[in-house]
Amino acid sequence: MANLFEHERNYVLGDPELDILGNREKLAQWRHRGTGPAFYRLGRKIVYRGADLNAWAEAHRVDPEQR
Repeated sequence: MANLFEHERNYVLGDPELDILGNREKLAQWRHRGTGPAFYRLGRKIVYRGADLNAWAEAHRVDPEQR
C-alpha cells in the first residue's frame, strides 16, 4: 500500500495536503454523515491522523481488474 499521507503526522483543517480528499465543506459533510476518515474533535479543532487517512484511502481504493 502506498501512503498518500505521512503515517505519523497529524493534519488539521487548512493543511493543503487534505485538499486531495476534498474541500473543507466536503470534509464537514463526511464528518456529519459519519462516512469520512476517522478524526479527533479537540474543542473546535478537527485533527486527522495520517495513519487513519491512509487506512480510509486504502479502504476506498478501486482496482479495475477486480471488477
